[in-house]
Amino acid sequence: MVSEVPRLEVTSVTLGAPDPRALADFYARMLGGSVVATDPPGPGQPPEDGWAQVKPPAGRLGLTLNFEYEPDYTPPTWPSEADKQQIMEHLDIWVDDLAPAAAWAVSLGARIADYQPQDDVRVLLDPAGHPFCLFT
Repeated sequence: MVSEVPRLEVTSVTLGAPDPRALADFYARMLGGSVVATDPPGPGQPPEDGWAQVKPPAGRLGLTLNFEYEPDYTPPTWPSEADKQQIMEHLDIWVDDLAPAAAWAVSLGARIADYQPQDDVRVLLDPAGHPFCLFT
């Protein structure tokens, strides 16, 4: 048995996507960050194949977002339904003003989810269909 807890730090989240470089571009624009690394398609792979990484804006805290190609990607269903693709994770993003932040995300390609469980949270779907929440 280990007697001392080792130091562990979460530094990034990786999302599967049908086009990781396009989704990285969406999140970089929405969050004001930068796409700092990309990998092109592998030999013999489709043009959407690859990987991309987004870092937060300089001087801001936040997780690094990684996006990797999933050849059989199926968008999750929101809210979850039996026998349909389930949500594996979602991003919670703090904003100082909900309405303009939601409008900004929509202008970049997100869409407002039909189901909204709380008045002080907006659930949106990114261009690949991943849900994410904006909250104050």
